[in-house]
Amino acid sequence: MSAPLPAIRALPSWLLGRAAARGRTLVAEALAAEGVKMWHHVVLSAVGDLGPVAQAELGRSIQLDPKDLVGILNDLQSARLVVREPDPKDRRKNAVSLTEEGARLLERCETAARDANDTLLAPLSAAERELFMGLLTRISGTEPPAG
Repeated sequence: MSAPLPAIRALPSWLLGRAAARGRTLVAEALAAEGVKMWHHVVLSAVGDLGPVAQAELGRSIQLDPKDLVGILNDLQSARLVVREPDPKDRRKNAVSLTEEGARLLERCETAARDANDTLLAPLSAAERELFMGLLTRISGTEPPAG
């Protein structure tokens, strides 16, 4: 007996969704081993890239609702991974920065996420990975990371 929904399963959107779900699961599991949730990692990474960064700018940069961002920042600040201090450019706003502990955790999370993605792409050769990433970049309408 064949798998149900053969027409649906042959759609690129279905296959991309299944691959994305597998990738999210692998990354989420790797981050959980570090005691971090996916959105917490996203916020840590953005603060690492942009910090010190105004809280509102941080939310816009990762397209996260301000209420959700506040909750995540509260968690990260309670864990001493980020600090919120008056923004030197505008003292009416908060600027978010990584603590040394936050920077160390971010480094471990980045390694864990890269390893999880390596697991996801393990069936592909190096040349296939490069081609696949180029194709994904083209169809997603995003620019590749610099470097």
